[in-house]
Amino acid sequence: MNKVFLLIGGNMGDRLQNLHQAISLLSAAVGPVIQQSAVYETAAWGKTDQPAFLNQALLLTSRLSARELIVTVLSVEEEMGRHRTEKFGPRVIDIDIMFYNEDVINEPHLTIPHPQMQNRRFALVPLVELAPEMIHPVLGKTLEELLLECKDELPVVNFSKTGLG
Repeated sequence: MNKVFLLIGGNMGDRLQNLHQAISLLSAAVGPVIQQSAVYETAAWGKTDQPAFLNQALLLTSRLSARELIVTVLSVEEEMGRHRTEKFGPRVIDIDIMFYNEDVINEPHLTIPHPQMQNRRFALVPLVELAPEMIHPVLGKTLEELLLECKDELPVVNFSKTGLG
């Protein structure tokens, strides 16, 4: 079985319900969710004139190859109404593959580990919750070390502790 770390998020509609629906669809299509982080709220990154995002990291096990996984993830996004019209724009759901085992894959439509995770607190905070000692196979540092070094200053707030989640 393959160990897959995903980051799911979105900022349109019922954000929390969309995360729950994504988890349900991913469990059915990819494999069982073994662990999930808390849900975190973060201001939009890259294009800031839009609603805040909710994000959550998931650890799943899967029989899918990395190539099958990306096709499946894109299919789940499409099923949930994701339309890729604007880079960094608002979205119902976004599902990113952070890690696939300890594999390093560089293909035109698939880069694993996610090439920008070390620059984004909204990705690192939930990943560190699940696997602080995991070593990034390209950067050779633990996720905890990457979070400590991250220059991104956007606050990442535990949504369940705000009284809203």
